[in-house]
Amino acid sequence: MTIGVWVLGDQLWAEQAALQSCFDQQKSTPVIFIESLDHVQERPYHLQKLVLVWSAMRHFAEALRQAGWLVAYEQADDFLTPLKAWIEAHQITELRVMRPNDRPFARLIQSLPLPCTVTLVSNNHFIWSEADFREWAGDRKRLVMEDFYREGRRRCNILMAGKQPFGGRWNFDQDNRKPPKGKLTLPEALWFAPDAITQDVIAWVKQDDRFKASQQYWQSEPFQWAVTRDQALQVLHFFLTMRLSDFGPYQDAMVTGEITMWHAMLSPYLNLGLLHPLEVVEAAEQAYLDHQDTWSLSSVEGFIRQVLGWREYMHGVYNFMSDDYPDRNWFNHTQPLPNLYWTGETSMNCLHQILTQVKETGYAHHIQRLMVLNNFALIAGISPQAIEIWFHAAFVDAYDWVMQTNVIGMGQFADGGVLASKPYAASANYINKMSDYCGKCTYNPKARTGEKACPFNFFYWDFLDRHRAKLTSQGRMSFILQNLGKIAPEELQAIREEAIAWHSNNVQDDRQAQAGMNIDKKQTLK
Repeated sequence: MTIGVWVLGDQLWAEQAALQSCFDQQKSTPVIFIESLDHVQERPYHLQKLVLVWSAMRHFAEALRQAGWLVAYEQADDFLTPLKAWIEAHQITELRVMRPNDRPFARLIQSLPLPCTVTLVSNNHFIWSEADFREWAGDRKRLVMEDFYREGRRRCNILMAGKQPFGGRWNFDQDNRKPPKGKLTLPEALWFAPDAITQDVIAWVKQDDRFKASQQYWQSEPFQWAVTRDQALQVLHFFLTMRLSDFGPYQDAMVTGEITMWHAMLSPYLNLGLLHPLEVVEAAEQAYLDHQDTWSLSSVEGFIRQVLGWREYMHGVYNFMSDDYPDRNWFNHTQPLPNLYWTGETSMNCLHQILTQVKETGYAHHIQRLMVLNNFALIAGISPQAIEIWFHAAFVDAYDWVMQTNVIGMGQFADGGVLASKPYAASANYINKMSDYCGKCTYNPKARTGEKACPFNFFYWDFLDRHRAKLTSQGRMSFILQNLGKIAPEELQAIREEAIAWHSNNVQDDRQAQAGMNIDKKQTLK
């Protein structure tokens, strides 16, 4: 009996479950990595996502070779052809794969006609197992993230004084919402120059005609992401020493030309498996304990809530939901995605700045994603599935489990309130408060109608008006709906006309951009 291990592209950790199940026989256990060229053409992935995943895979494969594993690394059109040849060459009777994070890929593996037994080993890349989350969810009427987060703190004994949270409060979110007023002294970022392996991948994705769709939207250089565990640990250490102490107050702020602000920049490495969430959380807690006389608890708690709370919660909900979750559309939004998301060409300065940043780096922080990119799609009535496809293609840290919940659930409220207690819809007022984008914009952030009216404004009030009946059932919307009632009927009509005109002027370009794209929203990069 010969056991072989297939390592997927987001499972790059020496202690991942499938490898660990064979650790005692590592010198005689065949291991395979596969780059499937057909698979990565199912949507126009950001070139830096392709470079990041493939370079990290190649580096990890070499690390396993150095550790004594029998590693094969294959590039092919599909997964099946090299798998079958490798299985036959090594006379493998059982193929072990750590259960994929993404449900569509798990189904793909189970559908492959392989000449051996396939065992999906329980995934250990998260703090909460799928079974643990289901037990916690039980028969709860609502899966409230705050409840889940508090239970995670208790289970892991993080920022706890006995049974009570440090500081007497579980959540310091109210302390972490400062707008970027005045002159801010921003911390440096830690980036890496591409080594020979990464340079080879960059050259390939830049020149290969199979990536034409991606080449017209995204830049492959400058590529500065970490591609090894050692580099990812350096980013973690850099964040803990240079950024964490001041992370909280301005974590929601947006500043022109400032890509990273105080953010950790760890999500790509967590999602690849180069870092484990528990080691990140414990390291942040220890950093606070070492400096608690001078550091603000609100910054550390805010960061830990993102990893131990939000990230684990999103993964748990993703696996807990039924198979129809990706297709939900509570508002019945059907507008096509505007071409500006792909090109960044728009007079709305906030969108232009963020989309240009995404084009160059494959990254935007959580408020840029939620309150600008997602917000605009929501209030403009864009199809939730269309914007989710774009998010999945555009970001280096994007995976099915990440984007289904964050976009379909949180960003678009398409699940009707499973994840969020209200839609995250906002006018230009929010963006003007939390950024410096509006000061250099063509549009007036205070105008709802007229030539200089910001589209965020007329779309916001049109959104509230269109869905007034549904939104009355959302308790947290009552105050803003009262304000909607104060708008004169003739102004509401002008707002509707502005929204209709905007879509009319943008839909043609979008249809041309989407023509011929082979995009399957249920597939994901491995």
